[in-house]
Amino acid sequence: MWRVPRSSAHFAPPLRALLRQYDAGSPLACEPVDQGLLNRGYRLATTRGRYFLKHHFDPETADPAAIARQHRATERLAALGVPVAPPLPAADGRTVTVISGASYALHPWVEGRHRSGAQLTAAQCRTLGALLGLVHACLEQVMGAAPARGRASADPADTLELIGTLLARVRRHQPHDAFDELARHRLVERRELLESCAGRRPPQASATGWVHGDFHPFNLLYQGGVPAAIVDWDRLGVQPRAEEAVRAAVIFFVRPVGTLDLPKVRAYARAYRRASGAGADELATAVHRVWWERLNDFWILRWRYERGDHRADPQFPAASALAVWWTNEYRAVRDAFAE
Repeated sequence: MWRVPRSSAHFAPPLRALLRQYDAGSPLACEPVDQGLLNRGYRLATTRGRYFLKHHFDPETADPAAIARQHRATERLAALGVPVAPPLPAADGRTVTVISGASYALHPWVEGRHRSGAQLTAAQCRTLGALLGLVHACLEQVMGAAPARGRASADPADTLELIGTLLARVRRHQPHDAFDELARHRLVERRELLESCAGRRPPQASATGWVHGDFHPFNLLYQGGVPAAIVDWDRLGVQPRAEEAVRAAVIFFVRPVGTLDLPKVRAYARAYRRASGAGADELATAVHRVWWERLNDFWILRWRYERGDHRADPQFPAASALAVWWTNEYRAVRDAFAE
């Protein structure tokens, strides 16, 4: 008999109905994969083998047609040598199965582990940058030219209003704990930073391209020291491609104290520029825009205080400290990406 752990039984997927759509045997075990914040994933064992079952749960990305487009993109990327794990087709040839209004996809199980930037050597940092550059170059081939799409930067007036709202929520939060005190401190600090940096708001973005949309350590599996599969293509879309390169580096190479490992960033960025063809000016512009984005971003606090969702709380100390450190070390960070 197949089993789902009791703690996750409320989210148990309809395995028998699902597997009837595939030639994948009968279910033996189903264990939730806990790293994802926006979708539900399961390590599935059947009488035919091991699989990754994905429940596309995030309402922003769960449209079956959009998921099928992502699936076609990964199939084409695999043909170009990009390490991905395309979904398996069901008996009707489709890669998205909808049951009771919920969308599911079945992928081959890829054995591997996630690696943070702290676990990467200088050579592996170069490999990481080259891999993302390859992804961007190959996406241009499989998706075609990206449509021109302007993208305005955050308005500091709106952010200052949000800070006031969040501060009020922090004051009302009970029981008041150390996280609340840190949140209050960072909000006041960020308000002062924004007031001093308001004149540095970047203009609307111009350079765009097809991007993965969520390239970070939990979406990259390694076998040994080699990238084995880029997963979770839900956010595939059109954005400034160099901004994705900067965001990814900031996530991979942030230290727990909220600083960046700039030598590793430099190795990664040089390899990315060579593989993607992006110029130093494009990276410098992206650094400025992502810095501004981080200065105006409070998604972790909004999850906690507006939605009551605490899953991202552990990321807040480093993320909030980074915005301050980056402002103080702006030129060094820009040079690490653009030299």
